[in-house]
Amino acid sequence: MNRRHFLRRSALAGGTLLGTSGATDAVASSLFRSEPTADFHLNYAPHFGLFEAHAGSDPVDQISFMAEHGFSALEDNGMKGRSKRTQTRIAGALEEHNMQMGVFVAHSISWGEPALVTGEDEPRQKFLDEIRESVEVAQRVNATWMTVVPGARDLRLDEGYQRANLIETLREAAAILEPHDLVMVLEPLNNRRDHPNQFLTHTAQAYEICRAVDSPSCKILYDAYHQQITEGNLIPNLDAAWDEIAYVQVGDHPGRNEPTTGEINFRNVFKHLHEKGYEGIVGMEHGASMDGKSGEQAVIDAYVSVDSFDA
Repeated sequence: MNRRHFLRRSALAGGTLLGTSGATDAVASSLFRSEPTADFHLNYAPHFGLFEAHAGSDPVDQISFMAEHGFSALEDNGMKGRSKRTQTRIAGALEEHNMQMGVFVAHSISWGEPALVTGEDEPRQKFLDEIRESVEVAQRVNATWMTVVPGARDLRLDEGYQRANLIETLREAAAILEPHDLVMVLEPLNNRRDHPNQFLTHTAQAYEICRAVDSPSCKILYDAYHQQITEGNLIPNLDAAWDEIAYVQVGDHPGRNEPTTGEINFRNVFKHLHEKGYEGIVGMEHGASMDGKSGEQAVIDAYVSVDSFDA
């Protein structure tokens, strides 16, 4: 039996855990606190569900399991959809384990019909309203970064006009975020495999847009999975766009699973990030190549393996 679950069951049997979530969280936190089993060079951030077979469905227990295994951050794309009570519980667990909150998705993404690139007022105002809502969420969970995906291209409009419309909208959003020291990170997505007809696809394109917006609240989310498919050349593109990159995500290709399951040399990528002094978060936006506890352990082992470079 997993030692964490044994301790938790022992406490339950002894009547230690009370019926309130606050008491449960406090006891769970004290039971699960231990020296991490890995001392990573970078701030890797799992997401909820990645270790559920070991930790169970409760988000606080999952955070405790992550901390126990050396992970120092969490990301949760669906944070905005969680109740305020759950958001508060998550924030408390992260603080207890000295972990950072990574990205959550800031707005409704237009996968099919174009929105932010059209210049139309209705989608722009909807987006800006959602950014204002995301400020409240970020403050509640102590987040700094939120993901923004511009959405679909407008095939009836020249790309230059689309780019200008998007930049204008992002400038307005940045003005909302700047007073709160919050950062929207633009994520280029591959349109060859997972997300056809997306406007933002390349690192250089995101770099150009961020330079035009010219705000500390508008930066790049560099996802190695998407960029391996779209353009490859990962390390040179990281270097070229470095001044505008605020957040990194990973997933191996093909498969979008843990490092070592595909073609990307993550040991070299992570070593390069470390040598450049990257102190931000590396979001583990991928699945596991195998099911169950063995699959979850394989994810942990993969990160131990690719993080084993000389500092």
